[in-house]
Amino acid sequence: MRIVADENIPLLDEFFADFGSITRLPGRSIDSAAVADADVLLVRSVTQVNQRLLQASRVRFVGTCTIGTDHLDLDYFQQAEIAWSSAPGCNARGVVDYVLSSLLVLAEDQAVDLSKRTYGIVGAGQVGHRLQTVLQGFGWTVLVCDPPRQAIEGGDFVSLKQIISDCDVISLHTPLNKTGEHPTHHLLNAENLSQLQRGAWMINASRGPVIDNLALRQLLEQRKDLQAVLDVWEAEPSVDAELAALCRIATPHIAGYSLDGKLRGTAQIYSAFCKFAEQPEKHRLDDLMPEPWLAQMRFCPSAPTDWLIASICRAVYDPRRDDADFRRSLVSDNVQQRTAFDALRKNYPVRREVEGLKVGFDGQPSPAQVRVLDALGVTAR
Repeated sequence: MRIVADENIPLLDEFFADFGSITRLPGRSIDSAAVADADVLLVRSVTQVNQRLLQASRVRFVGTCTIGTDHLDLDYFQQAEIAWSSAPGCNARGVVDYVLSSLLVLAEDQAVDLSKRTYGIVGAGQVGHRLQTVLQGFGWTVLVCDPPRQAIEGGDFVSLKQIISDCDVISLHTPLNKTGEHPTHHLLNAENLSQLQRGAWMINASRGPVIDNLALRQLLEQRKDLQAVLDVWEAEPSVDAELAALCRIATPHIAGYSLDGKLRGTAQIYSAFCKFAEQPEKHRLDDLMPEPWLAQMRFCPSAPTDWLIASICRAVYDPRRDDADFRRSLVSDNVQQRTAFDALRKNYPVRREVEGLKVGFDGQPSPAQVRVLDALGVTAR
């Protein structure tokens, strides 16, 4: 069996070497010639997997080690009887950590009490729901917009219009749908972006085209009261450098790039492939996951909860390093800039997740501290 895989997928040998030979390629370089003799194709989000790529191949299984599937032509897969799997939720916690640490940067800049803000989450899937759980666990006010879920479940969802009018922090976690009943391409556009509250913060860690990037740039040029955090870009790996310069935090699509999330994604695709191949699972992620560099943190029971949140989140991840690295890559030469975008992702430094971090207290923690720890998903000792 021949397996063609994106070179940025970790633990390929550990999980897939038993099944045959593995050919690693840059994700954007995987073309029809590369997969002509392949039986299995394993990708991340940058490879467009469609009829043009696969029609002359013998690929019978496609796995994407990512949450999103907008780069997969699922209709063609069904027509061609090609099995496939994604990795739902694999990097959700990493994205939550990215949003939390970005909020801390914005709050520090403006001397804002995060507990006093109203948060709007657009898209309540794996990422959005987990972010909602954390923020509400802190006791913060959260509104959620998810029309597809609302149509099925009902519940306490609100409209996008209400999110824009009532929230001073908006975080986007919707998939990219260009067609269908609930399209999300340019979900935020010149018309509704202009309705943002004064001093609003906008975070996009979903897909670049969910926001009309040109409209956002023009708005940020006019309204200095707004703050933007962008991890995704409409034409990536090409990036609107002028828009990036207007953002408080700008990063190269790495919000979910925790080591835990990447390894989890590979493990989920391995499990799905074993079911497809009708083979037992011989390997477990727990046996392959390395120990985190930060083993434990200790606090006094007198520590304020806002300081507790900031200390834990920043100890694990601070987006300002990624922001600085990304800004240095935004050169005038588009070819160099595109290459640098992919290089930052390929060579991304080791980053772990907040969830599961061990936290101890020199005494009995207060109920408020326990609530914060529970919301963050850390382990109290």
